[in-house]
Amino acid sequence: MRRPLYRLCGVLALLLGVAGALLPLLPTTPFLILAAWFFACSHPEWEERLLAHPQAGPAIRAWRDHGAIPLAAKWLATVLMGISVLGSGLLLAEPWRYVPLVAAAVVLLWMWSRPSR
Repeated sequence: MRRPLYRLCGVLALLLGVAGALLPLLPTTPFLILAAWFFACSHPEWEERLLAHPQAGPAIRAWRDHGAIPLAAKWLATVLMGISVLGSGLLLAEPWRYVPLVAAAVVLLWMWSRPSR
C-alpha cells in the first residue's frame, strides 16, 4: 500500500524539481533529493536513473553521503537571497520588510553550516 503512495510522491517531487529548473523562484535540487528518497522506497530503477543523471546525480549523492551542499550552490543561493532581501526591503511596508531578512538569515546560517564536499 505504501509503495504506490511513495511512487506518486516521488513523481510529484520530480515534477516540482523539473518545474524548478524552469521557474526562477522554485528550487530544483531539494525536490530531486526528495524524489530520489521516495523512489528508493518504491521504485529503485527510477532512483538509479536520478542518481545517474549527469547534473542532478552528483548533488543528490553528495547530500545523501555527506549532507553536503556544493560551494557554488551556496554562493548562488546567497547572492539570490541577498537580491530578494534588498528588493523586499525596498518594496514591502515597514513590519513586513524584515520577514524575508529573517527567513534568509536562518536559511543561510543553516546552509553555510553544511559541508561543501
